[in-house]
Amino acid sequence: MPVVKIDADGVVHDAFTDPEQRYRQRYVDLVVNPGIRKVFQDRTTMYNTMRNYLNAKGYLEVETPILQPLYGGAAARPFKTHHNTLDMTLYMRIANELYLKRLIVGGIDGVYEFSKDFRNEGMSRFHNPEFTQIELYVAYKDYEWMMNLVEEVIEKIALDIHGDTKVQVGDHLIDFKRPWKRFTMFEAIEHFTGIDISEMDEKELRDTAKKLQIHIDGKLGKGKIIDEIFGEKCEAQLIQPTFITDYPVEMSPLAKKHRSKPGLVERFEAICNGKEICNAFSELNDPIDQRERFEEQLELGKRGDEEAMMLDEDFLRALEYGMPPTAGLGIGMDRLAMIMTNSKSIQDVIFFPQMKKEVGE
Repeated sequence: MPVVKIDADGVVHDAFTDPEQRYRQRYVDLVVNPGIRKVFQDRTTMYNTMRNYLNAKGYLEVETPILQPLYGGAAARPFKTHHNTLDMTLYMRIANELYLKRLIVGGIDGVYEFSKDFRNEGMSRFHNPEFTQIELYVAYKDYEWMMNLVEEVIEKIALDIHGDTKVQVGDHLIDFKRPWKRFTMFEAIEHFTGIDISEMDEKELRDTAKKLQIHIDGKLGKGKIIDEIFGEKCEAQLIQPTFITDYPVEMSPLAKKHRSKPGLVERFEAICNGKEICNAFSELNDPIDQRERFEEQLELGKRGDEEAMMLDEDFLRALEYGMPPTAGLGIGMDRLAMIMTNSKSIQDVIFFPQMKKEVGE
């Protein structure tokens, strides 16, 4: 066991600080570096606060399938496996959205789940292939109502962990006190680039991206181009918690069309410290519109978009029985834990993050 020593000059010797060793041997990390235990205790406080808050509102915590015959609920590449007895391909869930919405159809007016999700994509200090999010769906509510809930519960988490709404994250002091700043997506892009893209077609968007020196894959459609422009020019500059609202319909195949702004949907993301921490909609509950959106996703898939959604006939059948107007929310628990514990990497807030094989294994 490493023995950390501090000499008379305050110099630390034999510190167990190498990130790869710490992640591979978390058991040693927890013994030698007691501050690491505090990170995970704070993470548990975060879960408890959120669970108690939602339970007090009467919402039901549920469990939904991790192995799914069709993956859906997000734009992401899945992990694939095979069930021998049923002789069928199954996918590890990328999201639990479509199952939770089925429960809303079934008459449970408020449901949530802390779900392990899996996305077969790149790894970084913000991405682990296995991650945790909470998804919440509440009937007879909309995205404006859900924005208020997000502000309230995350402010409460900050208070429960730190005793204050202000949290030090790197060089920034982030204040979660309500209300948070709000931009529409087009307002944010115009604010940070000086360019109004709200009326542009796909060619004009490609030309604008080129002008902004943003590389755009030729396979991407209009929605993904807008997303790339926002990601490159806006996201990193949003340090204090900010709601980005009213996304183009092409970017949000599961969100309801905006009640007063043609071509947009009722969606928001919360951005904090330059990264998305949650995503929410007024949920699309029109089965005809939903089928058309799924079919558009299939066309994007044919163009080579590996993150395009699949068409889920059973989910469409559920919508045909009738889903009430519903607000839906997903919060990335790992990224929120990074912020609340001032951790630089997602690997710092996951006990056993995914790692490459050790040399010789």
